[in-house]
Amino acid sequence: MNMPMQPLSKTNLADTAIEAIRSEIIAKRWAVGEKLPNEAALCSMLSVSRGTVREAVRVLASQGYLETRQGSGTYVLSTADASRPLTMARRSSLRDQFEARCALDVEAARLASLRQTPEIIAGLRALLEKRGNYAGGDKAAFIRRDLAFHQAVIAASQNRAMIEIYDFFSASIAETIEATLGQDVPEPDMQAHAHIVDAIETGDPERADAAVRRFMAPVIAALDRMLLS
Repeated sequence: MNMPMQPLSKTNLADTAIEAIRSEIIAKRWAVGEKLPNEAALCSMLSVSRGTVREAVRVLASQGYLETRQGSGTYVLSTADASRPLTMARRSSLRDQFEARCALDVEAARLASLRQTPEIIAGLRALLEKRGNYAGGDKAAFIRRDLAFHQAVIAASQNRAMIEIYDFFSASIAETIEATLGQDVPEPDMQAHAHIVDAIETGDPERADAAVRRFMAPVIAALDRMLLS
């Protein structure tokens, strides 16, 4: 295959070179045991210096992708994606976070349904309206609005320990919210959020419980599918 690699920008050249060569290895541009082009050819392909190529090769060799043979050249040792276990671990950790968050949100909604007042419900609906739907733009601001709504549900439980626990894990909870703004994990829409408020307003803890579980189910199911893929 003689297709040239894309030229690199002048920022983070070593990291970009590492990723470019790694991507080609994983895509099986070169077979296991095949010799890579020499330094001059790689420099030309990547539009970088020999020093940058040497650093990229050194790192990829340390990661188990390449093997450098003295006086012979550099050979492909493995085309397996070494980053996959780390990606899987991150997804697994995110699933654990959602599972823990679900447990907190479910119990808070149950208690909130027993202790709700018209003022509390009005406050939740106002925060939900302020939250809106995410349509791009300032992601951090949206996360703050979404988190404020969920914190208000927790506060409606009137359980001080639960409120403090939720506040303590707010950074982790914000991370779960951010995860739903990407391409892989579905973001619960306004209707799913409104169903939680509606269920709390009924005063029925079982309905509140079910509303939160329905809210979380598509997210956890998506993470389960990714972990199995």
